[in-house]
Amino acid sequence: MKFFSTLFLLLICFLSFAQLPEGFTYVKDSIPDLDVELRYNTSNNFVGKRVDGYHSNKLILTKQTAQALKLVQEELQNRNLCLKVYDGYRPQQAVNHFMRWARQLNDTINKSIFYPDVKKKNLFKSGYIASKSGHSRGSTVDLTIINGNTGKPLDMGSPYDFFGQESWVNYADITKKQKENRQLLQTVMLKHGFRNYPKEWWHFTLRHEPFPKTYFDFPIE
Repeated sequence: MKFFSTLFLLLICFLSFAQLPEGFTYVKDSIPDLDVELRYNTSNNFVGKRVDGYHSNKLILTKQTAQALKLVQEELQNRNLCLKVYDGYRPQQAVNHFMRWARQLNDTINKSIFYPDVKKKNLFKSGYIASKSGHSRGSTVDLTIINGNTGKPLDMGSPYDFFGQESWVNYADITKKQKENRQLLQTVMLKHGFRNYPKEWWHFTLRHEPFPKTYFDFPIE
C-alpha cells in the first residue's frame, strides 16, 4: 500500500510539472540568467492589480522563440548588457480581464503612469485594448535591455506599456541616446528572427511563429 501511495504522489508531481502544451517551454530552463519581471503578475501595470491567468513570475514561450531569445541574450552579453523581459505568453483569460477593466471607466488607479493623455473610454478605439493578443500565441515578447553590472534598464524614452506616441519606435522627440538605445534593441532583435510592432518599442514577435492562428488559455504557474 505504501508503494502505491508513493507512486501516486510521484505521478501528481509529474503532472504538475507537465502542464505546458507541446511546443512551449519555461524560458529560464534555457536562459537561466534571464531577468524576468512579468508585470501582469504584479500591480505595477495599467490595470493596477495582478491580471487573471498570471499565477507566478515564470516566463513561458514557444520553444522556437526561447531559442531565438537565447541568441539575443548571448550577443548582448558580449557588450556587458542583458535582456529584461516584462511579458511573454499571455493567457486569453488575461486579455479578457483587460477588456472587462477597460469598460469600467471609473477604475483609473494607474492612469497617471501608463495613459495620462488617453481617455479610458477611447482605449478600444485607439487600439490599446483588443479582444485578441499575439502574446496568446506564445511567440511574442515584451522586453528591454539592462546594464549587465547594475541591472538598470537602458533609457528608452518612455516607460514600458506607456499608451502614447512616446512609445512609438520612431518617435522623434527623445534624446539622441534614447534613440540609440531603441535602435540597439531593434537591431539585435530583428537580427535573430523577430519583427517589431512600430507603436511599442518593447514588443517583438518571432517571424514564422509556430502557432500563428492559435490563441492559448492555459495559466502561467
